[in-house]
Amino acid sequence: MGAIGTILLLFITILFPPAGVAIVAGAGADLLINIALTILGYFPGHVHAFYIEYVYYTRREELRDGRIPVERAPGVYSEHIQSGGQSYGTIARST
Repeated sequence: MGAIGTILLLFITILFPPAGVAIVAGAGADLLINIALTILGYFPGHVHAFYIEYVYYTRREELRDGRIPVERAPGVYSEHIQSGGQSYGTIARST
């Protein structure tokens, strides 16, 4: 996603947090957690959605810079988010 895609994603997340999580994480535990948080209160759903997107973009930037994240981000269950969108391929880890 480029800059326009990121801005569009943020706008979608502001309007409806589960939609933003679904776009980034897909259907999984993170989406179910976000739906539950949004039902419990609109603000907790936003906090969780923006946290998921922050982890995704931070991990993606780290991989682009050649740094491989070693530790898992707490509270994120999607491997796609944990790997910055690189979970469908092989990432060579340095030893």
